[in-house]
Amino acid sequence: MTLFGLRRPAPSLDDLAFEAGQTDAGDGVECLMSGVERPQQVFVRGQGSWLWDSNDRAYLDFSQAGGANSLGHSPSALVKAIAGQAQALINPGFNLLNRGMLSLAERLCAGTASDQAYLLNSGSEACEAAIKLARKWGQRHRGGASRIIVARQGCHGRSLATISASDSANLTNRFAPLLPGFDPVPFNDLPALHAAVDAQTVAIMLEPIQSDAGVIPASEHYLKGVERLCRELGILLILDEVQTGIGRCGTLLAEQAFGVRADIVVLGKGLGGGVPLAALLARGTACCFDAGELGGTHHGNALMSAAGLVVLDSVQDRAFLQHVNDNGLHLREGLARLAHRYGHGELRGQGLFWGLSLSDESADAVVKAALHEGLLLNAPQPDCLRFTPALTVSQANIDEMLVRLARAFSRVRTAQVQCRKGIAV
Repeated sequence: MTLFGLRRPAPSLDDLAFEAGQTDAGDGVECLMSGVERPQQVFVRGQGSWLWDSNDRAYLDFSQAGGANSLGHSPSALVKAIAGQAQALINPGFNLLNRGMLSLAERLCAGTASDQAYLLNSGSEACEAAIKLARKWGQRHRGGASRIIVARQGCHGRSLATISASDSANLTNRFAPLLPGFDPVPFNDLPALHAAVDAQTVAIMLEPIQSDAGVIPASEHYLKGVERLCRELGILLILDEVQTGIGRCGTLLAEQAFGVRADIVVLGKGLGGGVPLAALLARGTACCFDAGELGGTHHGNALMSAAGLVVLDSVQDRAFLQHVNDNGLHLREGLARLAHRYGHGELRGQGLFWGLSLSDESADAVVKAALHEGLLLNAPQPDCLRFTPALTVSQANIDEMLVRLARAFSRVRTAQVQCRKGIAV
């Protein structure tokens, strides 16, 4: 018997949408600015792959804050490290050194064969810093070149600069006018990339796997070709590994799995294990920031750095990464069986990062039906589900998720049939 073994009557698609719009959050919800659509539940505690709401109902979480909770909810090592650090020192100020900042930068450089690291709060900030760094490099080494080639449907953050670099329709259409200096080209298209480079190009900026586009991986041929093009033309390669880094793809960085090496790497999400932490890594001549050109009130503070060190302790263990790869295979095989059974489409991804294309634009309905079944999922596109479980997820958790996802698929299918019958009548 699962925690949600007792099935409820199958709702219609309208019922599912209505449920998601209700709230038990009380008066506080009226004071919260509505920048994000959220379901009714108020979550109060978590452990590993599970979350509990204020009614003490348990939910299996296969989103994990979009992959930010790399070690799951409230892992004991992370809780202990944060509590201990909070008693000693939280934030001496970004313009003062602290031991955690130095240790984390050293560990990141050693583990990724980088020369310098800078610690920030979010992936958006780190991507924006990468853009600034590339343009600073262009002033020094490429006659003032400043334009950056980006891939269509890529997403590099939510600041105005990173939205401008993203070419993601759901963002760029809302925040015009955008900042100049970015040239979008089709993803996985080497000739288009080559044709876009000119004397004003300073860098190519890509995600190894385009997350918000629906978990679209670059081909190995493409990424290696991009690296070769950058070397031949004397421009920088920037890899946005906010989503794919820190073990998510079964290696510390996705670039290792693809067999390439970038000049600048951006890390975020899973680096802090759930607390706001990101990093900018630079190699070779890309290490060209001068003192005073980056700054932020919380950058590299002792509390966040302590969290990052705990995450690296886990992810840099070979047995841990083998666990990610083994369970990633188990997840892929299970999702492939479900996709075949329900007539859905392509499965894309790597490690514990997967996207499942649906046969129609029912992803939001599936997410709502899954919530009804005690399963938390994410839909980056109307026809795609995204799975970013904790890197510590067990095969039993995966099997339970597949049971609940199957029920969600059945609910949506039943509701669609009911809708069609209603239209026919």
